[in-house]
Amino acid sequence: MIIAPVPLHRKRLFLRRFNQATLLSQALAEQTELEFYPDLLFRTRKKRLQRGLSREKRFLNLAGAVWVTRNRSHLIANRSCLIVDDVMTSGATLSACSKACFVAAASKVNVLTLVQIARYA
Repeated sequence: MIIAPVPLHRKRLFLRRFNQATLLSQALAEQTELEFYPDLLFRTRKKRLQRGLSREKRFLNLAGAVWVTRNRSHLIANRSCLIVDDVMTSGATLSACSKACFVAAASKVNVLTLVQIARYA
């Protein structure tokens, strides 16, 4: 199994200077000794803010926004992947990441979050 964080768009990463999901997944990889690929996934476009959107609109907002990095796709083919994020609200982001992994031929995708907000659970 490999571990990958949910990616931030490069503009958001530049403004924030860190990605909470990367920090969490890196610590988990160190504890479990699993392979860690912080750049496995990337966002192709900056999404509209999810705040205030319905569950359905959140999923539509993220459709096609996450992909496996081209020169990293060989790392995921026929392997299990654990996608890590800090917060899950509707599951739209994790769904987009999971779909990207399956497109790249992942055999299985698991997700792990630090917090789940019950609004859409």
